[in-house]
Amino acid sequence: MFKEMDQAFVLPTYARNYVNFKSGRNATLFDENNREYIDFTSGIGVVSVGHANERVSNIICDQVRNITHISNLFLIEPQAKLAKKLVELSGYDMSVFFGNSGAEANEGAIKIARKYGEVDGIPKRYKIITLENSFHGRTISTLKATGQKSMHNYFGPFPDGFVYAPNMESVESMLDDHTIAVMIELVQGEGGVEPQDKAEVQELAKLLKEKDILLIVDEVQTGIYRTGEMLASNLYEIEPDIVTVAKGLGGGVPIGAVMTRLKDVLKAGDHGSTFGGNYLVSSASLEVLNILEDLKDSGELDHSLISFEEKLDSFCKKYPHIVEKSVGLGLMRGLRIKDGDTLAKIISLSFDESLLVLKAGRNTLRFLPPLTISKEEMEEGFEKLEKAFSKL
Repeated sequence: MFKEMDQAFVLPTYARNYVNFKSGRNATLFDENNREYIDFTSGIGVVSVGHANERVSNIICDQVRNITHISNLFLIEPQAKLAKKLVELSGYDMSVFFGNSGAEANEGAIKIARKYGEVDGIPKRYKIITLENSFHGRTISTLKATGQKSMHNYFGPFPDGFVYAPNMESVESMLDDHTIAVMIELVQGEGGVEPQDKAEVQELAKLLKEKDILLIVDEVQTGIYRTGEMLASNLYEIEPDIVTVAKGLGGGVPIGAVMTRLKDVLKAGDHGSTFGGNYLVSSASLEVLNILEDLKDSGELDHSLISFEEKLDSFCKKYPHIVEKSVGLGLMRGLRIKDGDTLAKIISLSFDESLLVLKAGRNTLRFLPPLTISKEEMEEGFEKLEKAFSKL
């Protein structure tokens, strides 16, 4: 019934699997028949503290009983607390704007950069360089910022001023008098779970600082402890001018944020969001950060990262005819599969074994489990993956 309802009334923008999940517990999901699944996707990196996290659920219920939303024309106490927490955990001297998604966060980053590049209202510097295999969102501007040209079909004309570098090494040769920013992902998620080279990133950051060109780091997927540190830029030991986060920040509620050291560029009326950072999402996100900070400080997160990586390495050794290599950082991981057809079979067979996994790029099996995944859930998930591989 629900499948037919979905097909009749929802736009077909997703190639859906029509399983009907009814409940969850950490990295475990249950469908309408009470069949149990292990979730190695966390809603594409969103459910960072697991499904039905008790602490977050309690905060949400308490907040809804009081105030859900009032608008950003008034002080929002949990929003102020969340901004302070984000800044403190990042280690950067920044201020924060809240929206509803990663794409909105990246739109905010673009607007900050473009205004910074203006002199007396004239856009002296406006060009933003991104990488060819990048992904920055699905709004018109962030789609144009995305360097995968196949995603530009049908939706033009686009805003001007975005150019694509084939790789990190080529960025320097593309800088000119109109360049205001370079926007990168430190691990390209949709592009195949591909980490950037640390030395190259540090060299680029140094060069841009010397030229007063902004470095924007899109941490929509890498941020909020996904790579093991609060931000991947912490791991790379750089200090960006602008950072964007979303996904895991809300633990399931829709929120995005742009953080910047350029605290005085945007003035009242330059930017806004009706729902961004309201009472509900700010309260939930603040508790998510508290949980993940505790997880990191206890050493549990680091232990999970090591265990997950070791298990992926074992698949590389056991199935060299299927797996080319293990890629990624932290709990943003992937197995590079020999070809796309084999990858599709693995994803399908994994689902048959009640394991949820993802695709990235052309041939990468992507893993984004909840950061709170238990040892038992991890073991069960890899047992299911083993069964899927054995059926190839």
